[in-house]
Amino acid sequence: MTTLDALVAEQGDPGAAESEEQASRLKLQTPQQLYELWERQHWQSQDLDFSQDKQNYARLTEEQRDNLTWVLSSFFIGEERVTTQFSGLVMAYEDEHEESFLTTQQVDEARHMQFFDRFYREVIGIDNPDFDDRLGRVREELNEAFVKLFDESLVEAGNRLIADPTDCEAKVDFITTYHMVIEGTLALTGQNFITRYMEENDLFPGFVEGFNNVARDEHRHVAYGTWYLQRTVGDDDSLAQRMQEKLQELIPIAAGVFVPPGHDPSEEWEILGYSSTEVSEFAFKSLSRRLKAIGVPLEKARAAA
Repeated sequence: MTTLDALVAEQGDPGAAESEEQASRLKLQTPQQLYELWERQHWQSQDLDFSQDKQNYARLTEEQRDNLTWVLSSFFIGEERVTTQFSGLVMAYEDEHEESFLTTQQVDEARHMQFFDRFYREVIGIDNPDFDDRLGRVREELNEAFVKLFDESLVEAGNRLIADPTDCEAKVDFITTYHMVIEGTLALTGQNFITRYMEENDLFPGFVEGFNNVARDEHRHVAYGTWYLQRTVGDDDSLAQRMQEKLQELIPIAAGVFVPPGHDPSEEWEILGYSSTEVSEFAFKSLSRRLKAIGVPLEKARAAA
């Protein structure tokens, strides 16, 4: 087991379990335990060494550079989006332990945004002096599915929580959108294949180190989301159905975020040499294991209709 795998196992994200049976038996960490992990797993985006990454980038063809910018664009803008949209959930804490953990997650998301911004400035060379200008350039790479998920669905869920932080249904919607779909199904899947590609091709060691840190943080975040949903929707049929319907609404949208330009989302495509079938199977397996831990299957609401 690698150091990263060991740390992920320590924080108890069921999506990283070896089987659904193991996921169903996993004892989920409480917000206080996850906060303590955060203290032990701290890292600094400004300490990463990008010197070899710059040399790797200089040897890429123009097409390879364009592909790299496109592949990572949804992560860079995604981290900016989730950082700015997280305040509603922080306001919705139920006790001081949960508040402590949620504030660490917002700090994590800001650090992830700083990590990508630094890589884009120092390695890729999108170094406009104004941060908003840099974001605007990277946004040119995004597709309609990203805009629908991050600029519409996530923002709407966050606004509902800000309007009433005591609204349990709004909190379930936000955590389902954020932790189950955006982080658990989309981000961690993309991270798996991008990191694997770079490691197998001996590329961007500084980025890989930082991206592994990002992935470790997000497994911890998703562990919190799984814990919260287990103790709420796991014991409430109406909230369970609400989560299921939100998943069924958003998963097809999330599946379109990584579809390369010019490809039909309903047809087979590749990202960095990995097929859409392989990517989808990884994402579905991870989600299924988290839902197993929560105690609510994806298709329950549909089967009951």
